[in-house]
Amino acid sequence: MFAKLEEVEKRYDYLNGQMSDPKIIARQHEFQQYAREQSELAPVIVEYRAYKKKQDELKENQQILEEETDEEILIMAREEILGLQTKMAGLEQKIKIMLLPKDSRDERSVIMEVRAGTGGEEASLFALDLFRMYTRYAEAKKWKSEILSQSETGKGGFKEVIINIQGKGVYSKLKYEGGTHRVQRVPETETQGRVHTSAVTVAIMPQVDDVDIKINPSDLKIDVFRSSGPGGQSVNTTDSAVRITHMPSDLTVTCQDEKSQHKNKDKAMKVLRARLYDLEQSKQQDELARERKQQVGSGDRSERIRTYNFPQERITDHRIGLTLHKLTLVLQGELNEIIDALTVYYQTEALKKGN
Repeated sequence: MFAKLEEVEKRYDYLNGQMSDPKIIARQHEFQQYAREQSELAPVIVEYRAYKKKQDELKENQQILEEETDEEILIMAREEILGLQTKMAGLEQKIKIMLLPKDSRDERSVIMEVRAGTGGEEASLFALDLFRMYTRYAEAKKWKSEILSQSETGKGGFKEVIINIQGKGVYSKLKYEGGTHRVQRVPETETQGRVHTSAVTVAIMPQVDDVDIKINPSDLKIDVFRSSGPGGQSVNTTDSAVRITHMPSDLTVTCQDEKSQHKNKDKAMKVLRARLYDLEQSKQQDELARERKQQVGSGDRSERIRTYNFPQERITDHRIGLTLHKLTLVLQGELNEIIDALTVYYQTEALKKGN
């Protein structure tokens, strides 16, 4: 690892030299390329140089142990050595994580699908709660959220809602949220105070562009019809709703939220591209598919990843054994503690595989 870090540092110094060259500065396109690479290497170099500084301090204190006879100074040197070794071990672990291969999708925006599972109306109401939780989290991160498609129930819950969350690094933060989320609470309609268990599934897919996946227009069957609300009543007098079926894969996407047929088609295509990309990734990369199953459950999202227990104000992530008694705050969008813990866990697992 340290031989690799020496090479990275040499490259970093070279880039800094190039960026101070007036000839390079004059060629802005080339300068920007160097600047991007330099900014990517900078965080690793900061930690590596901090490590080397601690290493030098360690050598100085070890030399004191060899040369000094004053017992008080020797005690101070030994204490300093222990502290430095602890700090260096922490820095080394941090650098190892920073050197892990990057998931090329981490910087992407995402398409999130939240669907009511078992539990009837109570599951639909919890799907609404999760929708609010994720959009509040996105708002705190200064990301942009847009509903692409929604299917409401008569009581205001969601049978299904599809959201586009846009921003830098969204996938890196939300990629571990896919799976089955279980809720335990007393429904408002329950007169005897019995706790019911319901489930909602969440799917996270990186947003893709036309260049990522090609769709042959002849493979698409596009139907238009009038939008309908809860109970099937017509809410639009024009054929603005759009249903797109990708015939080779039999994937179907429906969008009817906009009054414009064109806008509904654009949103439906965005979801379709994400689903096809997700499908293609699973087919082409078996290792990635296995990793995904370990992280977010099986392809049908059937595995329980988290439980939200309202009577005990408790939330438990079963994959990492994390339990917090702050359910209300989490549902208000304060997800950082859970997401950070999941990130550290899977980074540690990746390090174990690399060793």
